Amino acid sequence: MRIIGLDIHRAFAEAVAWQDGKLKRLGRIDMRRDRLAAFAGQLSPDDIVVVEATGNAAAVAAVMAPHVKRVVIANPKQVRLIAHAKIKTDTIDAGVLAQLYASGFLPEVWVADEPTQALRRQVTRRNQIVRQRSRLKNIIQSILHAHLVPSCPHADLCGAKGRVWLVEQVVPEDERLAIERHLREFDRLGEDLKVIERDLAFSALADEGAKRLMTVPGIDMIVALAMMAAIGDVTRFTAPRRLVSYLGLNPSVHQSGPGPAYHGRITKQGRGHARGMLVEAAWAAARAPGPLRAFFLRIRARRGQHVAAVATARKLAIVIWHLLSKGESYVWARPSLHAKKLRDLELKAGYPAARGQKGAANAYNIKNRREEERRWVEQAETAYARFVAGWTPRGPKKVRTGAATEVRR
Repeated sequence: MRIIGLDIHRAFAEAVAWQDGKLKRLGRIDMRRDRLAAFAGQLSPDDIVVVEATGNAAAVAAVMAPHVKRVVIANPKQVRLIAHAKIKTDTIDAGVLAQLYASGFLPEVWVADEPTQALRRQVTRRNQIVRQRSRLKNIIQSILHAHLVPSCPHADLCGAKGRVWLVEQVVPEDERLAIERHLREFDRLGEDLKVIERDLAFSALADEGAKRLMTVPGIDMIVALAMMAAIGDVTRFTAPRRLVSYLGLNPSVHQSGPGPAYHGRITKQGRGHARGMLVEAAWAAARAPGPLRAFFLRIRARRGQHVAAVATARKLAIVIWHLLSKGESYVWARPSLHAKKLRDLELKAGYPAARGQKGAANAYNIKNRREEERRWVEQAETAYARFVAGWTPRGPKKVRTGAATEVRR
């Protein structure tokens, strides 16, 4: 058995084989699909190929996998021997990858299946479009600010009322033409956004896990699909703390010798976009009645609202792990609100409006039903607050013994 290390770039890859404790350079391979497949065809079915995680690593793995025993994708952040090498070439990098795997010290990356990769691409495209639209709004705001125009009194600068107000403002002609050009680009991106969200709505309706996550307050279609895309197969996380660590929501720890451990800020490792989505969902959950709001308020009273939002996002990650692992819905879900979320998904996916027909989502339009469900979750919030009212934060206790002070837990 050989271990083939590939240091891949955009145009070529450097290949080095490790066998019987010796490294042998195999040369450079063109990164076009047919040339890469031809190289893979020359390998043995018992060979193992190791590559570093890059933008095209998944495509390389897909081409190589049918010809070899296994394709391993390494985590580049943890391959310290490559990052800190004094002498660094493509051949050395490929050889180090092969040697690390042979010695059992290679940090691997989980390779998602094709449906999960497609979902990740769609979620990323939507995020890019949203960021571009926000950038255009900021450019328009900067133009107005440069000419002493006060802030828009309407909630949405690019909405109908905001555009009427925008036309009335006095700016130089070249700036007005620039604003009109930015608005046209904003509208074009809006059309692309509708198409992507329609496809995402179809994906959410076909995914039981996504619909289950939408029973949690604060989690809508976008957050649910972002989490499903980031998590993939939930069974690869044997405990909720592993999912929390994967999302970078676990606190950093510093401890040495007999002294106490000091916990700092969250690590922010792993899927950054999913982590940001969870924090946004935490802010929404903090405004909705239920135990999550009680948890947010309890942390906010001690640590401030920003720490409370991150702590609530971590709590959401734990809840998500339990829901997906056990195949259950959120116990404090509001049925009419969840039905409305699903109906909004259907309309966004292009389902017929069916006006005049009363479906499950119609219960949300009944005031008494909404208030009854709200009172129910408010009772759960009160019960949680009463349950944790007597809790006190515990830490290391300092006990004085003569001149010395020892730390005892």
